[in-house]
Amino acid sequence: MLATDRIAHVELDEATILWRNPDVEQERRVAMEDLVADNSFRPLRAAEQGHAGPWALALAVIDGRLAISIHDAAGADAGAIGLGLARFRREVREYFAICESYYNALRRASAQEIETIDMARRAIHDRATRQLIEALEGKVETDFATARRLFTLICVLHIKA
Repeated sequence: MLATDRIAHVELDEATILWRNPDVEQERRVAMEDLVADNSFRPLRAAEQGHAGPWALALAVIDGRLAISIHDAAGADAGAIGLGLARFRREVREYFAICESYYNALRRASAQEIETIDMARRAIHDRATRQLIEALEGKVETDFATARRLFTLICVLHIKA
């Protein structure tokens, strides 16, 4: 991939997110900072149409679908990618449940219990990341770390009051 095949900016549709606790806000902040700092992202259709990165993304959930709006390095609209979120429903639910257990464990559990829960949390996150990579196949070339951070942001967009 070229140095331009990366995300330079990402934003979440704040109207989609109705509520976040401090732990989730921290996850969102870290995921967004890490994503912009180190990623690999090449939207295939935009590149084929002559657009070049680095890319700016806006993520939103619209009618049960993830909408990824893409702008190129010049700020021009480079299209959008839509993904049905029903395929991620189970993984998001499992991830929320294990994260809640993890945050609770941080406050009162032993180091061994925290480590066990964290391993389960990572396994769920990794499984969902592989599923996201499959869903993006033919639309975006990306790496595992980038997809993993994008899945975290998808989870943040699922939070409702």
